[in-house]
Amino acid sequence: MTFVEYKMLNPFQRFAYNFKKFFKSIPGAFGRFFSACGRGIKKFILGIGKGFKNYGLTFVKGDWATKLSYLIFGVGDLHKGKTYKGILFFLVELLYAFYMVFFGWYWFKDFFTLGTRETYTTYDDFGFPQVHAGDESMKILLYSTLTIVISVIVFIVYIANIKDAYRHQIMRQNGEKPTTLKQDAQEFLDGKYHITLLSFPVLMIGIFNILPLIFMILIAFTNYSKEHFTLFDWVGLQNFGQLFDVINSNKKATTFMGIAGWTLIWAIVATFSNYILGMVVALMINKKGIKLKSLWRTLFVITIAVPQFVSLLLMNQMLQENGAVNILLGHLFNGGESMGIKFLTDDVWTARITVMVVNCWVGIPYTILSMSGILMNIPEDLYESARIDGASPVKTFTAITLPYMIFVTTPQLITQFVGNINNFNVIFLLSGGYPCNVAV
Repeated sequence: MTFVEYKMLNPFQRFAYNFKKFFKSIPGAFGRFFSACGRGIKKFILGIGKGFKNYGLTFVKGDWATKLSYLIFGVGDLHKGKTYKGILFFLVELLYAFYMVFFGWYWFKDFFTLGTRETYTTYDDFGFPQVHAGDESMKILLYSTLTIVISVIVFIVYIANIKDAYRHQIMRQNGEKPTTLKQDAQEFLDGKYHITLLSFPVLMIGIFNILPLIFMILIAFTNYSKEHFTLFDWVGLQNFGQLFDVINSNKKATTFMGIAGWTLIWAIVATFSNYILGMVVALMINKKGIKLKSLWRTLFVITIAVPQFVSLLLMNQMLQENGAVNILLGHLFNGGESMGIKFLTDDVWTARITVMVVNCWVGIPYTILSMSGILMNIPEDLYESARIDGASPVKTFTAITLPYMIFVTTPQLITQFVGNINNFNVIFLLSGGYPCNVAV
């Protein structure tokens, strides 16, 4: 189909065409994915091979100081006059040795077993209990993970030390002198200033994000549970096998599938309901002829001004069996007596629909604000041209307004979708996790 033919299709035909095109492209996408994975693995293996080759060649071509740098960090730099860097490399090796001798090895030696000694209690001659502490698998795993991460960092420093020693050897052979501390400091405040600025944030990300992430991934390969809280073992992929063992109706599998299904339903509905309804309201407010536009925008902003958790806790009370909503419905439909509807604690789908509706209350104002800003920035010339060409309001919306808004808000839509997958506040503060039903 040519571009002109595509533009002549109506919105429904375009949707059908793109829908068909999407499913037809899936096999090719999978093929490209696995092909890219193969190329990545090949490149990784070749990179390792190249690294070993350079490691050996550097040792063969290096002088005595470069060769000694393979055992003692910083010797090559000290010999070539790069004193401060040689001292730093040596201190890294020295501190790592102290760390491993006095702390790291004590925990890492039990990494592959996660401990074997259980805590037990004995009684002395007078009948008093004496607790004999056993191994703590959690500490072993945590400190072993820390040791592995530190060892990887030290290995990178080790390779940098060898490369630096050989580079300065080549510089000396060419009659060049290594840079001084003052020159390097000036470089890190000029050409390499980005490294200076990013070093501390990257360090903090490594400590507070990457290290805990590695630790939690490793936990997934153990049998850690309330039954194995202090002492647990490696179980490999057993947990993942149970997680997807739907055929045998494994409890973990049914629970996971139910929660995953509801999470996806919630993410899709919560994202697109806020997006579509926010777009509709924004279009209504910004429509020509609507008066007091600033007032309507301000009214929606007020809902944002109230902290979200306050609004949710208030809605939780209003939706109780004897809350304001039931009392109001009772006055309207039940002769003044409370309806007694259990919005959040009785039926699972009643609770879910209630949560989705309340989520619109707290989420739509954000969409209205962003959509209003976009609508006010669409060039008026486009609408004038469309009217001159005889385009209807629906055609103008589908051909100008909607594509423009989707193009600008696509990153926001993706962010909202990911955020709703991880959205804990709305559901928990409203329902407290009830009713306890994981079935979709």
